[in-house]
Amino acid sequence: MRVVYMGTPDFAVKPLEALISNNYEVVGVFTQPDKPVGRKVILTPPPVKVVACENNIPVFQPDSLKNGEGVKILEELKPDVVIVVAYGKILPKDFLEYAKYGCINIHGSILPEYRGAAPIQWSVLDGKEFAGVTSMQMNEGLDTGDILLVEKTKIDENETSGDLYERLTVLGSDVLLKTLVAIEKGDLTPVKQDDSKSSYAKMLDKSLSKIDWNLSALEVHNKIRGLDPWPVALTVYEGKNLKLFRSRLLNKEFDKPAGSVFPSKEGIIVVCGDKNAILITEVQLEGKKRMSAIDFSRGNKLTDGTIFEN
Repeated sequence: MRVVYMGTPDFAVKPLEALISNNYEVVGVFTQPDKPVGRKVILTPPPVKVVACENNIPVFQPDSLKNGEGVKILEELKPDVVIVVAYGKILPKDFLEYAKYGCINIHGSILPEYRGAAPIQWSVLDGKEFAGVTSMQMNEGLDTGDILLVEKTKIDENETSGDLYERLTVLGSDVLLKTLVAIEKGDLTPVKQDDSKSSYAKMLDKSLSKIDWNLSALEVHNKIRGLDPWPVALTVYEGKNLKLFRSRLLNKEFDKPAGSVFPSKEGIIVVCGDKNAILITEVQLEGKKRMSAIDFSRGNKLTDGTIFEN
C-alpha cells in the first residue's frame, strides 16, 4: 500500500515511525514549513520532517494546498491512502478525494467529543475519566468525518496533559496500523458521528493560565495538570508570577481562606474555595529555574498563612 503521510508536531512522529517499521511504502511526507525557534530565531524543521529525512522519504512543505497545488503532488506520488496526524492545515475537497482510500485522520479524542486543536489538553482540563484516539475518514468538516476505529484509555487522576499526550502518541500508532489492516481486508464499517454529542477543543493560550483559588480543589487540580506542559498554570507570590507544575488532591479540609499556603514535607499545600486543598510539588518563580516545591518553600521561607493571590 502506497502511503502519503501528513503531520507536523511530536504527536505525529510515532505513527510515522510505525508505518516505516511495519514496511508500509511511505512515498511522501507533507509537513508545515520550517519555523524560527528560540531567542536566536534559528530556522527549525518540524519533528515529522526530521524523521522523514532520516528515512530518505521525500518531504513537501507547501504554504497552501488550495488551487490544485496539493493534488499536483499527489499525482506524482500516486498514493493508495493519505494519513493525516496533526498536520495543521485544512485539506480541500479535491485533495481529500484523490487517493483510492481517501484521507484517514488519527485524532486524539473519542470522537465526536473534542473536535478541534487541543482535544488531549481539554480532556484533562475538564476532568474526564477517559481519553482516546479515533481513526476517521476525513471530509470537508472539522473532525466531522465517519468514525473507523476507536481506542480508549483511562486518565490517571494525577496525569498531566503532557503525560497523556505521550501515551496517546503510542496509542495513535496502534490505531493507525489496525485501521490500515482493516482497510486492506475490507473489514471496516464507517459510523457517522452524532453531531449533538460533539464539543470543540479550542487551542490553548496564556489567558487560561491564571489560577482562581476560589474554585474547588478538583477544578484547580485539573487546571494545573491540564495546562502542564503549556501554557502552565500561574499564581502570584509577592508580586511575581509563580508557575505551578504537578499537583495532587488532598483528602483534608482547612478552615482558612482560599489561596492560603501551608509548607509541607512533600511540597506546598494550598487551600481552595471549597476548603479542600491541593499539594503542589513543582514550581518556577518568574526569572528563576524550575524546582521542587519543597526547595522553593525553604528558599523563600513560606509560612502557614502565606497567601497566593488570585
